[in-house]
Amino acid sequence: MTEVTHTGTIVVIDIGKTNAKLVALDAASGMEIETLRRGNAPVASGLYPHCDVDGLWTFILDGLKSLHARHGIGAIAITTHGATAALLAGDALAMPVLDYEHTGPEETAADYDAIRPDFVETLSPRLPAGLNLGAQIFWQATAFPEAFAGVTAIIPYPQYWAFRLTGRIVSERTSLGCHTDLWNPVKACYSSLVDHMNWQDLLPEPGATTDTLSPLRPEIAAATGLPEVTPVSCGIHDSNASLVPYLSHQETPLTVVSSGTWTIAMTLGGTTGRLDPARDSLANVDALGRPVPTARFMGGREYTLIAGANAPQPTSADAIAVIETGIMALPSWVEGTGPFPNGKGGWHGNADALTPSQRAAAASLYLALMTCETLTLAGQGSDIVIEGPLAQNTVYCSTLAALTGVPVRPSRDATGTAKGAAMLLTGLGRGTALPDPVTPFDHPQIGAYARDWRARAR
Repeated sequence: MTEVTHTGTIVVIDIGKTNAKLVALDAASGMEIETLRRGNAPVASGLYPHCDVDGLWTFILDGLKSLHARHGIGAIAITTHGATAALLAGDALAMPVLDYEHTGPEETAADYDAIRPDFVETLSPRLPAGLNLGAQIFWQATAFPEAFAGVTAIIPYPQYWAFRLTGRIVSERTSLGCHTDLWNPVKACYSSLVDHMNWQDLLPEPGATTDTLSPLRPEIAAATGLPEVTPVSCGIHDSNASLVPYLSHQETPLTVVSSGTWTIAMTLGGTTGRLDPARDSLANVDALGRPVPTARFMGGREYTLIAGANAPQPTSADAIAVIETGIMALPSWVEGTGPFPNGKGGWHGNADALTPSQRAAAASLYLALMTCETLTLAGQGSDIVIEGPLAQNTVYCSTLAALTGVPVRPSRDATGTAKGAAMLLTGLGRGTALPDPVTPFDHPQIGAYARDWRARAR
């Protein structure tokens, strides 16, 4: 594996929990050239709900072929959601790639809790369903012992797609450091759980996140028209990809809020001392292998539950109407996650009186208030950069600026995660200028609204 700087067109395979994309970027400028998209719903049939790797693979191959024909692909980068791994038996899957929202791992929770390492070792909190990768693997080994006996390698999800493209079995730290229970982020090595379960021989020694793999499998080159020598990044956890453009930023602490299905606050240069394992806070590991204090909640999912599908974009006038009526959404709309994991989401006040756009404003205010809570755990930087869909939500960004008192800078780049993944192939030395800040939301009742919300949330 090597670290090389690449030029030309880079295509990023970006597999999120809800959507998958192929993003063609110009390596020199980072500008988007073309993006292909598809939904990414799990498959309900079979042993258990699992990732649709067959559908995604068809999408990837067809997309690589068409993008190469139009733009010429010089390299391929990979980024995916976390809490997911592939269990290989030789060149095939030993069993389906488990959907982390499946509750099967809770069947063996008591036995798993008896052996999982303490938070002080892994900085990984105990999470529900399959959000701890170690709990997933433990359940799969217990529930399907014959299939597990055939496992020859366990690799994180980004590296699974690198394996499909190149045949190389590798691992890397950002995926291992994503609340897996498998990694010690301070010592930068596998945790005691791996030794306890005798999984040492199944988990590859992690390389650098900047490593590239080649050549492509001959059949992949033939199917896509790409040269076999096309470099492929070893892959990165998607939230960490959002951090990559800011790794060389010298003025820290700096908070990056990555948004999508999850809203994840990560503070570069922050301390892990305020992390609380009972409130969905943890240490991620950045592309340089350093622990990054992190706190999160399922913001994208909760926004849809609160505002409804296809909600209109809210305005400041909508937010003012919500604040002045005192109507508020209270946590947590996805139970068991976020800074209020024991809360049962609901409304204070008459939500039926809200128009669709006011309801969207209430959801935006909720997300801003929840983000403030995550910052009490992950630490608040002297600047806050918003990546992903929430960067387009002016009510959210302006409210967050008013409540935190620091510049909130929405990224105008809709492909921030993809750009970060691509930068692993173009070099980490290039700093990215911080986006311009928004004007803070100005309303005399915003502070009282926030205090009331916090009191009710607690």
